[in-house]
Amino acid sequence: MKRVVIALGGNAILQRGQKGTYEEQMANVMKTARQIVDIILDGDYEVVITHGNGPQVGALLLHMDAGQAVHGIPAQPMDVAGAMTQGQIGYMIQQALVNELRARGIEKPVATIVTQTLVDKDDPAFQNPSKPVGPFYDEETAKKLAEEKGWVVVEDSGRGWRRVVPSPDPKGHVEAPVIVDLVEKGFIVIASGGGGVPVVEENGRLRGVEAVIDKDLAGEKLAEEVNADIFMILTDVNGAAVNFGKPDERWLGKVTVEELKRYYKEGHFKKGSMGPKVLAAIRFVEGGGERAVIAHLEKAVDALKGKTGTQVVKA
Repeated sequence: MKRVVIALGGNAILQRGQKGTYEEQMANVMKTARQIVDIILDGDYEVVITHGNGPQVGALLLHMDAGQAVHGIPAQPMDVAGAMTQGQIGYMIQQALVNELRARGIEKPVATIVTQTLVDKDDPAFQNPSKPVGPFYDEETAKKLAEEKGWVVVEDSGRGWRRVVPSPDPKGHVEAPVIVDLVEKGFIVIASGGGGVPVVEENGRLRGVEAVIDKDLAGEKLAEEVNADIFMILTDVNGAAVNFGKPDERWLGKVTVEELKRYYKEGHFKKGSMGPKVLAAIRFVEGGGERAVIAHLEKAVDALKGKTGTQVVKA
């Protein structure tokens, strides 16, 4: 039996153009659950799931800002918002999975672990916040918020001003032993949602920090920790491409890790989109994983069979 860690992209929960209602998100999650159960049944796979939470955290931060402005309810820090959305999305995924499994006559336990991800307090990212979070503001409002709240704000590609926070590299998950234990006992585990809640360790004590960890890089760490055979990143495009968007664009099918590293160093993959996915795939295969896959969510079963998507192998 093969063990697969599946990293779900944002389209698994919220599609472009949707408002983000519970009904919209749950409908998307139910569709995703069908894909995951197809995978489990198709090859008798053990599955561990991780997911993004960017839009949900952004919406929650807006809710908290409005609650503070109108009703004086104190807003919570970003690490708490990350934990809250892990619970929200995990609840939806685990309910949808249980219902889909039962519809096919299968009783299998599913559990969400609110996961803390260790980062280095001396990570250079803390001196160079770069990850945009939350809504767009006009310049005056953004600079006022920066002064009031101690934020770092930047102009974002002509679309307005946004807050940016550090994005440190994940070192591992505090709850890894619990996750491994549940997987060994036959649970489908949902963990490291949104990259996990970033925490640093000081004098043996954990402390949350306001940062955002890339979900795919954290998912790769999770795959190492559970000793996965395959690490599969599901997104809204059918893999990685060199010269993306150019006349000589070329989609990558089966590719060795050395070849992919060369393309990565040449700058073919954007930092905010495909770059972290490719880096996560490289790390997994170099770390001893059998294969990493980057593919479209709707083609997950075929991608796992090696029929589509980008398939990253050793040599």
